Amino acid sequence: MTEKQEKIITAALELFAKEGFKNTPTSKIAKQAGVSEGLIFRHFTNKEGLLEAIIKEGEERFKFLYADIVLETNAKKIILKTLNMAKNFTAKKEDMNFWKLQYKLKWELEIYGAHKIKPLERALSTAFEDLKFKDPKMEAKLLLTLLDGLATRLFLDPNFDLEDTISYLAKKYNLFK
Repeated sequence: MTEKQEKIITAALELFAKEGFKNTPTSKIAKQAGVSEGLIFRHFTNKEGLLEAIIKEGEERFKFLYADIVLETNAKKIILKTLNMAKNFTAKKEDMNFWKLQYKLKWELEIYGAHKIKPLERALSTAFEDLKFKDPKMEAKLLLTLLDGLATRLFLDPNFDLEDTISYLAKKYNLFK
């Protein structure tokens, strides 16, 4: 990706997160990125193409976040690493803005992308099976649903205590014994 493409994506991320996808014209993105509007069209075809590039980037970043988890063989570590994955959303301000946009787009455009988490869901299901949970597949789905809600809370509540919540879930699943 070129430097100008990165500037366009960064500007789009900021504006989409603040004003919404539908309310952000490409002219405003171009102005904030310091490029011509035509350059947006040349690189991304249209605003939807730019959105597609951002969503694809989100999928790639998410795969990177859980790659280590799906390769893990220790059941407790799989669950603990999954819980700690939420910390990566807040590691840097630009990361937080990126993930916040992904969640905002999910609601604004009514897209979920459940396919993105299937490898993580399988790894968690296997971990819960190894730990002899009664219904490991449902436990994996439940944990992912909790983490989805946790991320939403993290983005909307500046006083949300992420560490305390992760610690509570780790205790719930007996990950420290």
